[in-house]
Amino acid sequence: MALNIGKQFIKGQRVAVHAAALESINATDYQPTGYLFSQASIEEVDAAAQAAEAAFVLYSQTSQEQRAGFLDEIAVEIEALGASLQEVASLETGLPLARLQGETGRITGQLRLFAQLLRRGDFYAARIDPALPNRKPMPRVDLRQYKVGLGPVAVFGASNFPLAFSTAGGDTVAALAAGCSVVFKAHSGHMATAELVAEAIEKAVVKCGMPAGTFNMIFGGRIGADLVAHPLIQAVGFTGSLDGGMALYNIAQNRPQPIPVFAEMSSVNPLVVMPQALAVRGAQIAQDTVASFNMGCGQFCTKPGLILGVKSPEFDRFVEALVAHTEQAAPQVMLNPGTLKSYQQGVAALNAETGFEQIAQGQAATLISQASANLFQADQSVLLAGNAKLQHEVFGPMSIVVAVDDEATLLQGLEQLAGQLTATIIGEDAELAKAQALLTLFTRKAGRVLFNGFPTGVEVSDAMVHGGPFPATSDARGTSVGTGAIERFMRPVCYQNTPQALLPDALKNENPLQINRLINGELTKAAL
Repeated sequence: MALNIGKQFIKGQRVAVHAAALESINATDYQPTGYLFSQASIEEVDAAAQAAEAAFVLYSQTSQEQRAGFLDEIAVEIEALGASLQEVASLETGLPLARLQGETGRITGQLRLFAQLLRRGDFYAARIDPALPNRKPMPRVDLRQYKVGLGPVAVFGASNFPLAFSTAGGDTVAALAAGCSVVFKAHSGHMATAELVAEAIEKAVVKCGMPAGTFNMIFGGRIGADLVAHPLIQAVGFTGSLDGGMALYNIAQNRPQPIPVFAEMSSVNPLVVMPQALAVRGAQIAQDTVASFNMGCGQFCTKPGLILGVKSPEFDRFVEALVAHTEQAAPQVMLNPGTLKSYQQGVAALNAETGFEQIAQGQAATLISQASANLFQADQSVLLAGNAKLQHEVFGPMSIVVAVDDEATLLQGLEQLAGQLTATIIGEDAELAKAQALLTLFTRKAGRVLFNGFPTGVEVSDAMVHGGPFPATSDARGTSVGTGAIERFMRPVCYQNTPQALLPDALKNENPLQINRLINGELTKAAL
């Protein structure tokens, strides 16, 4: 597929101050792909933010139907890219075509789900308390509240999902749905993939008559800080490492005007296997657990990186099965050289740490880009001490198993864990009925609590939460997956005694949008 390579996407134009010198590489053999990109300059970062601000003034006034149609059109344009999109993404990331076909369906489905949300209208969270002029001792004024977009949003693409958490991924879609313009920082690991998707978004901008600058994209390193620090940027969406996320968070909080940063960062996703489940189906659980932490070469932020259970002969056999399946695991290509190096350093750090033992290693790599699976066992004292290495996410195909003396020790150890994206409980019905204490603990610790499943799959739906207390995210109040993600980029506005002609449609007496509204404490579609 022909690519208009090398230039930034700013206000509907392709611009570049610097010559194209950033080169995309083949994830499998580390050879250049031939796709070259220009490093964005400080001036181009400023131009992108200025374009986003100018577009926001207009785009924020578009109707929910106009924005829904825009999201639908982006989905159509992405689908029109066909197999070429997956081929380029596979070249840059080493991910198999089947996985990337699934990701394509995920992002187009997500776009259409947010279009449905817009047409439904509940994202406005409209509330009306009509005036009570005769109320004693004081009258009540007319009060009407709904939500509006925050302003231009800076979005940073993730390395591990070149489509679903990237250019047209959840952060971008949620921001656009909220009525916010976007400045997207393309990930250096899949710049050509970002190029293709950005072209599709730009086509939709033009076809739908959206303001130029509704979507902007810049390439290059060392510009993320400048983007977040720019005074016109009003929020940040990020998926990546704890160090990267916190660096951006600190910049945002130290601005003259601090802004919210919604960063998904680090999680080990504890998985507890209960005794009766081990007795009934321990072998199958072991097989499925290894498949889960090894899926996609362990490059899922939701992989189960910490496996726990109470000491017993059944748990011993479970660990033996984990070892066997880990040793059988084939090596896999990691996303890029930096990711592979980080994984190797993480494994080496565990091997050097007291209280950890490497008990299994997968088949040896045959390519410079491949990683082997690893399984470690840690002593319960490590868990009880809240050891930092136990809680540090090692991004790649590995996990740590811990056996504890009893349920009380398990709960005591889990209390030491920081915030998580997910927490999983595997058990039989009878023992799950007695797991209230474990559920209560996990509810405090995690954004999603699973029973008898594995956390690697993250459904795009209205009810999904992909978030959690720090360090899983920088703000536990939101989700980056599902329609609830829109709330991160909106704020409430109250109109007091406002003339009907000036009110937004969502708050007018006749309810022209036919949306649900909370009127005098009652949820209704009725007109006033």
